[in-house]
Order: sequence, then structure tokens, then C-alpha cells
Amino acid sequence: MAPPAQRQAPTSANGKGINAILLGPPGAGKGTQAPRLAEKFCACHLATGDMLRAVASEPTDLGKRVKATMAAGQLVSDGLMIEMIESSLQKPECQEGYILDGFPRTVPQAQALEDMTSRMRRPLDAVVEMQIDDSLLVERITGRLIHKPSGRSYHVKFNPPKVEMKDDVTGEALIHRSDDNVETLSKRLGTYHQMTKPLVDFYRDRGLHVSVNAARQPSDVSQTLNTIFRMALQKRL
Repeated sequence: MAPPAQRQAPTSANGKGINAILLGPPGAGKGTQAPRLAEKFCACHLATGDMLRAVASEPTDLGKRVKATMAAGQLVSDGLMIEMIESSLQKPECQEGYILDGFPRTVPQAQALEDMTSRMRRPLDAVVEMQIDDSLLVERITGRLIHKPSGRSYHVKFNPPKVEMKDDVTGEALIHRSDDNVETLSKRLGTYHQMTKPLVDFYRDRGLHVSVNAARQPSDVSQTLNTIFRMALQKRL
């Protein structure tokens, strides 16, 4: 008996997936939405933290340099981040499209990313800012659950797993991140707002920026994001 056919995600008319960035403060729902969008729009999900850990585990020159930088407790330079993203975009799972989550965070990073993706002929289709009031983020963050190996995220109230403290896909244990607390969140939000406004202006000037109300139910946010991505792909025609 032949194996069942794999469900194919929709692509754009030219056969390519979406090339996009998700912007948003911690707790806005990027970790919930990005994997769904990646599956639906033929893209790989490149979350900065997960990507750093993955590259650092590889026995390559780039992996060794990233691992040494992280082991020394130093920040990974913009140049090394761009090199790492470029390397990731050459992997089979990223050939059709990519969704960046957590990068860029500054205008110089955005400019370097623009130069790199232009050189690779894989320019951005959309930059989506997931907007939500800071006051709503405390409950979201303190109730967040993470499946560490995959990066999938859940929430004890808003997006609970099917089985308590278990990942829906693998059944493995979920964790609370140690930095998901009010004090750390306040510092992270301050930094995010300071750095994000010029980044939003950068992408708005290029006609790529779209904002989404991320305070709604995840299913409603998903529908809006799906519409934005489909419209972005149509612009290629």
C-alpha cells in the first residue's frame, strides 16, 4: 500500500515561499505564529536563539566561531549574525522562503540584512510588527511554556497544550523560561521600544511594514497574518 501523500503548503505563483520578518515584543506571539506561517507558506523559521544554538553545535568553521563567542559570554557581532543567516538560507529547508524572528534589532543590522538578501536575490516580501500593550504582556509572559528542542511555545491560559506541560507534537516536557518574570520583562520591553521605532521607520520607508493587533486570540491573529502574507506574495506577480 502506497504511503499517504504529504499535504503541500501553498506557494506563490512563481513557486517560492514567503520571505518575511516578524517584529514584536517578548510575549507578542511570534513563537506561536511563526511555525504555523512557516509550514503554510513554504518557509523555514529562523528564530535567533534557536539558530545560534543550532549553528554552534555544527562542526564547521562558522559553528566553532559562534560557539567560542557564546562560551566567552560575548554578544555575537552583526557580521557573524549575517554570516550565520546567510549560511542558514542555503540549507534545503530554507530554499523556498524564510521567516526571521528576533533579527534584525537595529537599523545597521537591517541594512546589512538588506545587502545580503539582495545579493542572494531573496529580498523581503513583508515585515510584520505584532503590536500589543505592555500591560497585557505580563500575564502572557509569566504563563508562557516552551518546548526547548523545537522552540514551540504555549501558554497556560491563552494557548494551552493538549496535555498539561507536554508538547503537542512530541509529548516531551515543556518548561518555564527562567527569564519569564516581571522584572526581566520590564527591562526587555524598554530596550525593545527604544530599538524598534527606527527599525519600523526603516521598513515603512521601503513599503514593507505592516502592523497587526496581537492582543486578539491566536486564531484571529493567524487569519490576519495569512492574509498579509498572501497579499505580499501577490505583489511579486
